[in-house]
Amino acid sequence: MKPIIGISIGDINGVGPEILLQTLTDNRILDLLTPVIFGSSKVLAFYKKILPENNLQIFGIKDFNTINPKQVNVFNCWDEEVDIQPGVETAAAGKCAVRALQVAAQCLKDGQIHGLVTMPIHKNNTQTNDFKYTGHTPFLKDKFGAKDVLMLMVTQNLKVALLSEHVPVSDIAKYVTKENIISKVNLLQQSLIKDFGIAKPKIAVLGLNPHAGDGGLIGKEEKEIIKPTIDELQAKGSKIFGPYAADGFFARHHDENFDAVLAMYHDQGLIPFKSFDKEQGVNYTAGLNVVRTSPDHGTAFDIAGKGIANTSSFLEALFTCVDIIHQRSEYKTYTDNPLRRGSGAQLIKKTKSREDKVE
Repeated sequence: MKPIIGISIGDINGVGPEILLQTLTDNRILDLLTPVIFGSSKVLAFYKKILPENNLQIFGIKDFNTINPKQVNVFNCWDEEVDIQPGVETAAAGKCAVRALQVAAQCLKDGQIHGLVTMPIHKNNTQTNDFKYTGHTPFLKDKFGAKDVLMLMVTQNLKVALLSEHVPVSDIAKYVTKENIISKVNLLQQSLIKDFGIAKPKIAVLGLNPHAGDGGLIGKEEKEIIKPTIDELQAKGSKIFGPYAADGFFARHHDENFDAVLAMYHDQGLIPFKSFDKEQGVNYTAGLNVVRTSPDHGTAFDIAGKGIANTSSFLEALFTCVDIIHQRSEYKTYTDNPLRRGSGAQLIKKTKSREDKVE
């Protein structure tokens, strides 16, 4: 199957539009997927003038009956002229970013596209009475009626999930609860199995406090909440370990012994992840009944319109979206096979598990 992948254009004054133009000029991508950009042909035409060597041909559509599988399609989400100012945060750009996201999400919900890649939006100019979300993840959670979702940062060799996401540092400890840890660990386990083909995932959990609390001397969350929850999950058969002191965990390459890591908060997980990802990291929303990925960078207003933005993360987000769609289909085919049910046979792993390594 050649999936149809929707791409929301993001902030039209950020690097999103030019990254799309630079990446999708490679016609080999069309052998793997049919791209549909949700945004505006006029916006892309503006950036093509800034990138004079770009020769990408786009095919404008207003409904999916006219989609062209051999070209880059653009679903026009608005007709009015918009003032485009590369590198400038404007209310108009925020309105367009939200509009493109909402239309793309609805098409994903209706089954008109098979997966969604979201280009970066800016939190300041997207906040309105109709859109009060801190980012894509909480919006998609509500849109698809998910009980809980998980922000999962992905590279080929490293996967880092977050217990809490875009919350003030002063509120982080409020999210360190038994219920939240169990929910996030379960989402992470299921995603590793169904979305990444790892039959028996091994997961590390980081501590909240320096030195993972030092036995209760520097905070009690590890001793009173995190460790007892890990013990409970282990008793039920999960390969969950920790809590580990965050400062030395990545520096000593302990992550190489695990299939994924659960960090307690945003910067604890994303600082090491972005230090190691070589600008090829992908933000994946686990827990949805649909597939959504995103490059792991922001709008980058400081370099927007200059044609120097790195396209690697977007390209990985695009390929990861396709890979997960295929992996989910393979998993469903396997589990729906009546000869497999109850047989105890394991799902064939496309990703090497680290279950036999000992930390």
